[in-house]
Amino acid sequence: MRMRVSTIESIPVREFYDGFKDQLDMHLFAGESGLDRVIREKSINRPSLAMTGYTKYFANKRIQLFGAGEMAFLRDQSEEEQFNSLRRIAEKGIPCIVVSRQLMPTRAMIRMCEDYGIPLIRTPITTKNFTTEGTVLLEDKLAPRTTLHGTLMDIRGIGVLLQGKSGVGKSECALALIERGHSLVADDLTYLRLVGDREIMCTSAELNRGFMECRGIGIIDVAKLFGVRSVRPEKRLDLIINFVEWRQGMVEDRTGLDQDYTSVLGMDIPRVEIPVRPGRDMARLVEVAAMVLALRNQGHDSAREFNERLIAHMSGE
Repeated sequence: MRMRVSTIESIPVREFYDGFKDQLDMHLFAGESGLDRVIREKSINRPSLAMTGYTKYFANKRIQLFGAGEMAFLRDQSEEEQFNSLRRIAEKGIPCIVVSRQLMPTRAMIRMCEDYGIPLIRTPITTKNFTTEGTVLLEDKLAPRTTLHGTLMDIRGIGVLLQGKSGVGKSECALALIERGHSLVADDLTYLRLVGDREIMCTSAELNRGFMECRGIGIIDVAKLFGVRSVRPEKRLDLIINFVEWRQGMVEDRTGLDQDYTSVLGMDIPRVEIPVRPGRDMARLVEVAAMVLALRNQGHDSAREFNERLIAHMSGE
């Protein structure tokens, strides 16, 4: 399965500020000339130690957040001492400074930001909350991304990506699943992003969200036909099911003891291959495959449990 991974390694301060200023209640206080500086790391740094002069491990690529502690440290110094403390971090090429809790920047801070062209941003949000919310927004903005051809469904809480050659029956299977109460996330092309190095979230393009292409019928509006609950804007990827055309003599998994995986954005995703042939209820098979995975995630593996029972029975004989 070929994937073209798109990774954004940095974003301009201007993009962060313009994109999230309402969400994080940010206001530009000084240093407007430096809005094209770039943020290169997802985390947010508090520069207390660096302001004292120890900059060996200073995280200069991050947003620098000044809370009550940092501002109290500055105010205990003379204006010239404040300027020198701030100059230590400014000369390391920091992207910007954010002052939380609606604290008022000092004159030395404003002068330093104007002299060095460093955006100075103020917010009423608490230091803890800005760190949490800002980090989540940066992680999403800088997350690795890719696209995969396939239809993504939410089946009882399990995100299932249906793949296969064009015309193999993915859309027909998806429609049957929707009729049974499951939800469509993306049709034909699924957009994926790695969140926090722990899970892959999937969505569709905004343009065709909630629409499906059905051969012989055309484009249908799923939400209007089946109700708003039949469409989900986003879902985690848990399972990939590949439809293949059945042919005489092909090897089919009869036990389920061996689990295959596919690497997607560096994560191993369980993969099942289901042969397609006349008379098979593909929607029912996909539904069962999702439920089997849900049971495995809870520690119940039917195939292994039956295998152990069979071995015990044979040993008893």
